[in-house]
Amino acid sequence: MSEFRYQRRYQGPLKAVILDWAGTTMDYGCLAPAVVFVDVYERRGVPITAEEAREPMGAHKKVHIRKISQLPTVTKRWQEVKGKPCTEEDIEAMFQDFIPRQLDCLAKYADLIPGTVESVAAFRQRGLKIGSTTGYTGEMMTLLLAEAKRRGYEPDSTVCATDVPAGRPEPWMCLANAQNLRIYPMEAIVKIGDTLPDIAEGLNAGMWTIGLAKTGNEMGLSQKELERLPQDEYRRRIERAYERMTQAGAHYVVDAITDVNPCLDDINRRLASGERP
Repeated sequence: MSEFRYQRRYQGPLKAVILDWAGTTMDYGCLAPAVVFVDVYERRGVPITAEEAREPMGAHKKVHIRKISQLPTVTKRWQEVKGKPCTEEDIEAMFQDFIPRQLDCLAKYADLIPGTVESVAAFRQRGLKIGSTTGYTGEMMTLLLAEAKRRGYEPDSTVCATDVPAGRPEPWMCLANAQNLRIYPMEAIVKIGDTLPDIAEGLNAGMWTIGLAKTGNEMGLSQKELERLPQDEYRRRIERAYERMTQAGAHYVVDAITDVNPCLDDINRRLASGERP
């Protein structure tokens, strides 16, 4: 009997990238969802901070609302105000309140992050397909897809959390994109996003992952707000964003979508040498 075992290994190039939406390709700072989450809780008489609103960012929006309610600080505040715990009926009511309020303000935050159109064009020049995943509902994405197309961005595939059994961190949106694009194996695909659940989603799908630290949820500031930030505060916050995304398991962490291409070169090198994510 041979002492050696042989394993099938993909050593070809990358075939696709799967991009997040808010904070990755549009809505610099991932502002639209955070604003509405704060408003929805405020309307229940239970104020939450922007940091609490952002903590579960990247999840299906109903799951996001539930996860906010489960934060110890919010749980305590809700009990003090309401005299009882937050129930699943409360979660559903807040989600139904969230939907029209999010739809009302989405277009206001639909501007593409600078460099998105050029970066996607560079991905396509490499022969890569463009997929996308989101925690937004299908109704919200219909609006955002039209806004993005008007601004010059149109992915080949878009999958919402409402299209699959469960959203992030489960891998189903990524796998549905791979099916839509008819791309395999999974190590030939890169997931790119600005939240920790983005990274988990890609890892759980067996993909390479690239975290975007500056333009999305980890910084949580618009481009103008970032430019006004004192240098020491900016440095503290960006270092924390890099550390959190690295600890979440991201293969690479960069500032923005415009910094992704060198990572793709390195992934192609690693694939050619037989590495896997």
